[in-house]
Amino acid sequence: MKKTHGGRVKDVASFSEDKSLEFDAESSRDLSVDDESLSQEEFDETEDEDNEEPLVAKKSTKISSESSLLGGNAIAHDPTQIYLKEIGHANLLTAEEEVYYGRLVLQGDEKARHKMIEANLRLVVKIAKHYVNRGLSFLDLIEEGNLGLMHAVEKFDPERGFRFSTYATWWIKQTIERAIMNQSRTIRLPIHVIKELNIYLRAAKQLHQALGRDPTIEEIAEKVDRPVKDVKDMFMSDEQVISYDTAIGDEDNTLLDNLGDDHQHDPERKMISADIKHKLKEWMQEIDEQYRDILERRFSLGRYARASEKDKETFEQVGENVGLSRERVRQLQMEALRQLRRVMERHGVTADII
Repeated sequence: MKKTHGGRVKDVASFSEDKSLEFDAESSRDLSVDDESLSQEEFDETEDEDNEEPLVAKKSTKISSESSLLGGNAIAHDPTQIYLKEIGHANLLTAEEEVYYGRLVLQGDEKARHKMIEANLRLVVKIAKHYVNRGLSFLDLIEEGNLGLMHAVEKFDPERGFRFSTYATWWIKQTIERAIMNQSRTIRLPIHVIKELNIYLRAAKQLHQALGRDPTIEEIAEKVDRPVKDVKDMFMSDEQVISYDTAIGDEDNTLLDNLGDDHQHDPERKMISADIKHKLKEWMQEIDEQYRDILERRFSLGRYARASEKDKETFEQVGENVGLSRERVRQLQMEALRQLRRVMERHGVTADII
């Protein structure tokens, strides 16, 4: 949040009501979200939003609307185009199929889980389109939305009587909005603080439209019937701080690069690491070959071992080498890690030691 002299809030017109983030702001990329079931009111609210029909109401294998985001001259090997083509062939599920596969998922059926995820990947793309130009690339938005979709599949209760698309939409939006917030915020705010802040931001936007200028703190406080000090303190909580990833000077080094490594000269840690790497080779032989290949490329293991950790292949590089999109590689990696975790558990080892 930027401010000008005189206590006015700058650029309030740029704030959108889409910034309302109804989720726990404690973030992580592995989707450690609140597992409490949503109330029926929250589902109804999701369904009625913007008076839109359920987002997966019609079956279509066309991807022209999604690919238009890339411009008319998008080239054939564009990673986004590749991904949209990959997901364009999956059939959508009927209401009866959602109930059928949803019950199987609750029983631990992995094939049913994959079926529900693949059938709803286009739902993620449709929702992600509404968040472009908010700080994340289109593919990054899709990645985050897919995390929400996966969680929705695992938590979906088909006996409650609503369509899966309604339930999944809530989780997809939640994870995308969290990612956008985390992109620009280093210190996470509690959910009640975010909700209060959004009240002030909406009031500021309305005042800006009515007055034709940036409102003062006092004007915002009067509109929301809150003490001036409370409003001022809330806007101060939205200030940014310097990230560890901030570049230093004209070089590529960051603040984090210049911090010491407490474990750099720890011989015991090095010994444990070497032992784990040795056993990891054995465990890797117990997972599917395609998944093993992805992990070896991504984490510089086995046939693709590199001298330095920094030389490991990125999602894009793996995709180019195996003929898949970046997002598909990321999905395969997640499944590969899931398989590897099961193998390790069978050997009495938890993944925390890696």
